[in-house]
Order: sequence, then C-alpha cells, then structure tokens
Amino acid sequence: MGRRRKKGRPVNGWIVLDKDYDFGSTEAVSKLKWLFQAQKVGHAGTLDPRATGVLPIAFGEATKTVPYVTDAEKTYRFTAKWGEATLTDDTESEVIATSDTRPRIDAIESVLPQFTGDIEQTPPQFSAIKVNGARAYDIARDGEKVDLPARTISVHELRIVDMPDADHTVFEAVTGKGAYVRALVRDIARALGTEGHVVELRRTAVGPFSVDEGVRISDLEAIASPEERDQALLPLEAGLLSLPQAPIGGPEAAKLRRGQHAVLSPAVARGVRSGDADLGDIVLAIASNEPVALCELDGLKLKPTRVFNLGNGSSDQG
Repeated sequence: MGRRRKKGRPVNGWIVLDKDYDFGSTEAVSKLKWLFQAQKVGHAGTLDPRATGVLPIAFGEATKTVPYVTDAEKTYRFTAKWGEATLTDDTESEVIATSDTRPRIDAIESVLPQFTGDIEQTPPQFSAIKVNGARAYDIARDGEKVDLPARTISVHELRIVDMPDADHTVFEAVTGKGAYVRALVRDIARALGTEGHVVELRRTAVGPFSVDEGVRISDLEAIASPEERDQALLPLEAGLLSLPQAPIGGPEAAKLRRGQHAVLSPAVARGVRSGDADLGDIVLAIASNEPVALCELDGLKLKPTRVFNLGNGSSDQG
C-alpha cells in the first residue's frame, strides 16, 4: 500500500499572529490551520487566553524550527493592580486576598532589582505545566492544590512605563523562556507588602518577531482564499535570524538533503565562524537563498540535524 496522502495544502512559513483577547493558543492554531487549509501548523510559545499580542504560528517545514523561537527572548507590557490577589493571578478568577497598602513608585523601583537577572520563580497554579501527565490548570480547576517547584528564569529587563493611579502600574519586561508575568506581579506585590494581580498583558515581541508585523485573525478572514492568505506568510528562515548562515552550492545541498554531511571550503568556514559560530554550534545552510538544513558545524563539515523539504528546490512562498 502507498503512503496515505496528507490532508491540506503544503504551506511553509510563519504568521506573526497578533492574538486577540480571550482566545487560546491551541484555538488560534486550529483556526489558522483551517484558514490556510494547511497540512501542519504549530505555535512557538503559549500565550494566556486573556493576554494579547505576538503568537508566532509555524506552518509546514517551519514547525521544525519552533524550538529556536520558543527559547528566544520575549517582551511584555503589562499592568499590575495593587491591593488584590486572585486565584489565577489575573482577572479570570475571584479575589482571594486584599490589602490596603498601595506602593509608591519609588518603593516599586527599589524592589525591581530583586526581580532582574536569573531569579527563582514558582509558576502560577493555573499554568500549562504538566504534573503527572495533566495540565496544572486542569488540576487546579478541579479544586486541587497544585504544588509546582520553583525554577530559575531570566528577566533581562524590567522597568516601570507608567503609573496612572495608586492602584495600577504599567511595566515592560524582557524575559527568557519559561517566565510567567502573572507570577512576577504576584511576587513583586508580596515584596512590597501588598497583594497584586495582572489586569492587562500584551506580548510585543518573541525572538525576531514583533507585534509591528503582526496580523489579526480578522485580517486573514477578510482575505478571500487560502492561496491569497499565503501572501501574509513570512519565510521559514525568518524565525532563524539569530543563527549564523553557511552558504553552500547545489552539490552540497543535495548531500544535506540526503542526510549526508557537506564539506565547506576553508574560506567559507572562516566566514561562518566570523559570524559568531563556534565548533558544535548550529548553523543554517543556505543554497540559492533557500534554507536547506540546520547543521552542526564540525571543522569544515556541516552535519545535518534538521533537513527542510521545501520541494523542487524552491519554497512554496517566495
């Protein structure tokens, strides 16, 4: 028997989705898969349903590059409300504790260094972390207490943007993988001797993707056909801008596509290393401006770790 044909169109590339409020990440993936009639779709970095902003959506061969985007820095703008704690650390649940203390801006600024750099953070009970195979938020919604261990996260930048009144402060943060803004606000409030939760959260960047290039689902719905929606796609390599590139010729590309290693000339290898690549690093092999494979750099050798099957030597989206 022959291989079963995949349903849908072989779409490759990225959509920088500007996700709407009260819309889940998995729901967004399903919606875009339907809008593009695509064979394979995934997202890079879950965004809470009540948060808005950048949710990178990968199509086809771009799904092979998702870890490089998921692990990248993320930028958030968010508003903390002081004096009230909620079960979910946002507006989704009821208030469970209150405080009359309202921190002054100088007091807030004085504690921010405690929450910058590599810090220990206990994730919210209502999070997508798996506990014995179940999502923490499903366990918490069943009324059970979820004990999640603290873990080390990185907060590269944290600053106050605005303080419109005594009850609210607007922040901007640049974080590494696995950081929870809801937990950050919860812990800042406790350090200030009060309670707090997030009332507004917007992710403005994930790795190379910015909200400035984002599209809304309503924008895509306004386009007549899946084929016309392809014009909104960014190329596969748009998610790999942080990786050094190794230019190769046709014969070397053919070897990589067969899973074999390719050999760079000494001059090309030196050029790749001058782009901050060291031995053992992952580089992106490019032939005729098309991504061929993610490769480990081993001396003059490129050893493929992920090969892209874009078809006929050219991508589906130019």
